[in-house]
Amino acid sequence: MFGRSARRSDNSKLYEVLGVPKNSSPDDIKKAYRKAAIKNHPDKGGDPEKFKELAHAYEVLSDPEKREIYNQYGEDALKEGMGGGSSGHSPFDIFESFFGGAFGGAFGGGGSFRGNRKKQGEDVVHTLRVSLEELYNGTTKKLSLSRNILCIKCKGKGSKSGASGRCYGCQGTGMRVTTRQIAPGMIQQMQHVCSECRGSGEHISEQDRCPQCKGNKITPEKKVLEVNVEKGMLHGQKIVFNAEADEAPDTITGNVIFVLQQKNHSKFRRKSDDLYVEHNLSLAEALCGFQFVLTHLDGRQLLIKSHPGEVIKPDQYKAINDEGMPQYERPFIKGRLYVHFNVEFPESGSLSPEKCRALEAILPPRPGKCSSDMELDKCEETTMHDVNIEEEMRRKEQQRRRQEAYDTDDNDEPNMPRVGCNQQ
Repeated sequence: MFGRSARRSDNSKLYEVLGVPKNSSPDDIKKAYRKAAIKNHPDKGGDPEKFKELAHAYEVLSDPEKREIYNQYGEDALKEGMGGGSSGHSPFDIFESFFGGAFGGAFGGGGSFRGNRKKQGEDVVHTLRVSLEELYNGTTKKLSLSRNILCIKCKGKGSKSGASGRCYGCQGTGMRVTTRQIAPGMIQQMQHVCSECRGSGEHISEQDRCPQCKGNKITPEKKVLEVNVEKGMLHGQKIVFNAEADEAPDTITGNVIFVLQQKNHSKFRRKSDDLYVEHNLSLAEALCGFQFVLTHLDGRQLLIKSHPGEVIKPDQYKAINDEGMPQYERPFIKGRLYVHFNVEFPESGSLSPEKCRALEAILPPRPGKCSSDMELDKCEETTMHDVNIEEEMRRKEQQRRRQEAYDTDDNDEPNMPRVGCNQQ
């Protein structure tokens, strides 16, 4: 498998957050998190950011796979997707899953702080098609995107006064319940989004609505993002713009993520940091020498030639150092360029008997001993035919499957009763 090794980064911060050494056992990590999480819980006056850091550190170090990746490559490897990446779990969810609700009463079921927490907005993912030249040289693409932002005039309140009342239709829940009778003694309840407040649970009077957003709290915006495709980036790699997705009230804005999709190239083929190119040689070039010019992905002209007396065999590879793809974030280090040679032989009948004799005089002698005329007379003469071996193998495989199906049908037949012979 071709792949680039992960970039190493700091691998001690999470241990420092929990206050434990790197060789701590899973039980030590649990004890450290328990003590620090209770102390720093926001509902008990603790630091919310510290509480969040503790939850993240515990989430990584309590998972054996993530901990191993973190120990080897640091937190950047987890952010780049190794080990499943970050799960994005809420620190309160991690706290409750750890304690199993045992502290629900003590912390008020999450308390007022949790009740006011913002929900996480969704990320917006786009595919960005790039050529191999762009991945080799690097490029910047300007892309225009449409998104929703909090209304600037009312600052996302939806009203002129900045206040809103509770929706009477749903009593502030954002959902309404309707019932219907489906049979005698059987009633069905259905829950749906409140049509009056559209699920917000708030009511803004007609006179108090913001004139710019009409009480919607958000307005559309067009924004141009400059996407920097760096040298050596890989197919499937992500470029993240933090907090550039749709904005919404009481919501943490999600990210805009561009996923690189490499286009196929007419000449070069890429595997990790190496490049591969195919080149056809005539038999004369393969035996007597060759040279040709290859235009690289950055426009440079590379002169590729054989050494005097060198013979190139069919399906042979040659490597050129430092002419492959640049490494991501280390563009001065490049992989190899591999040239795969295909030798084209003359067509049957293109060489006259005179040319064959001339070639035979030049080329190395034929191997093996020659048989006498008497020995040849005892042999049976054969005739060879051209064949497409791949097509031949497919045909034989189809025959084998048909035979297996036929044999299976025979085995599934019920045993026929045998008729005994009457003795005369």
